[in-house]
Amino acid sequence: MSRPALLCLLALPLGLSLGSCRYNFVPLLPPVIAPNLPVRITEAALKRDGNDLIVTARLDGRFEPGFLSVNWFDSSRAIGSDSVYLDAEQRTATFRLEAIDDGAYRAVLSFGGAVLRQVELYEVQP
Repeated sequence: MSRPALLCLLALPLGLSLGSCRYNFVPLLPPVIAPNLPVRITEAALKRDGNDLIVTARLDGRFEPGFLSVNWFDSSRAIGSDSVYLDAEQRTATFRLEAIDDGAYRAVLSFGGAVLRQVELYEVQP
């Protein structure tokens, strides 16, 4: 047998066996990943309604039921605090504080001991 024919004869089984190899360790379509986002406040606002300051907030994400707390400040002076219990069914909260005078008001919102958002209303210079 000639040398090129012998090489072709030896290469034929090798070529057939390599053609049947597949990449089994890489999926063709990766699985869908569902993100597990921490709790966050997606909507929050501080506004005045007559003599009252009103904070509205909405929690999103997966969370264990617990208390959403608000701490009120006029400049750097603490003027009040409040909290409301939220769960998967009740995700929104509204807080009211009587504040007759104009001021530089801030409301700090926290859930589970972690500060999530601060909203501000400046009626005078801080």
